[in-house]
Amino acid sequence: MRGLIFNIQKFSLHDGSGIRTLVFLQGCPLACSWCSNPEGQARSPQLAFDVNKCIGVIECDRCLRACAAGAIADSEDGKVQIDRKLCNDCGDCVDACPSTALELLGRQMSVDEVLAAVEEDSSFYARSGGGLTLSGGEPLAQAGFAVELLKAARSRGIDTALETSGHCRWEDLQNLCRHVDQVFYDVKSADSARHEEHVKVGNGLILRNLRKLCEYFPDLPIVVRTPIIPGFNDSPEDVAAIARLVSDLPGSRRHELLPYHGFGEPKYRRLGKEYPLRDLEPPSEQEMARLREVAGSG
Repeated sequence: MRGLIFNIQKFSLHDGSGIRTLVFLQGCPLACSWCSNPEGQARSPQLAFDVNKCIGVIECDRCLRACAAGAIADSEDGKVQIDRKLCNDCGDCVDACPSTALELLGRQMSVDEVLAAVEEDSSFYARSGGGLTLSGGEPLAQAGFAVELLKAARSRGIDTALETSGHCRWEDLQNLCRHVDQVFYDVKSADSARHEEHVKVGNGLILRNLRKLCEYFPDLPIVVRTPIIPGFNDSPEDVAAIARLVSDLPGSRRHELLPYHGFGEPKYRRLGKEYPLRDLEPPSEQEMARLREVAGSG
């Protein structure tokens, strides 16, 4: 079995216990306007273009000659430009580009190939209590591969964690969580209509799956995470409503509030997309402290 992976990030300290290696699986049923990994939304590899690395069409036109779809042309600034409507993300231009200005994000990998990369840092796991965290995109978009990867990791003594939106089939989530040591579960809003406006799906399935997860796995550490997005869910009323949902869950569940950041904005440019929240300012430390007090998490 092979999965589509768009990144493997080493030495993470915020996505589970100890030092973690994050494996990002491609595909996501949500379309959050603040998404920091837009390259992980589609269920296929995505062509990225870094104009700052482009040598220019006078010195180099290899990508133009390699593109059978005619999706690459020269632009007024002497660099190349990509017609995203014509581009089929075949990757031929990537192979031809000598400066790595073009990159195909997402590649098929086997369980063993992923674990070979993860186990490069096994000494850090042993010292810190770290391990492997599945992220995305949405890992449940590739549920079969995710389960096989987690089972294999655990058989090698690697601690496992999952980051999920919870918008998936309950049967898939239930099966996958039999093989994890910790879950980070996003709850973005208690208001389904506002959730759908900003995320493109309602929150009904997400909240039902969360309750089932807490009931079925009473001893599994589950951290509910809420990204605080100015203008969406950053009022005390918004946070209090989510906190009530969390406090009503079976067991003792931790609730974390995470401040919005715009770190993903350059990725949109590389993918030829407009960033929906351009110029949005992150919440201040004082605002986050106030909201954490409302949530009872700080």
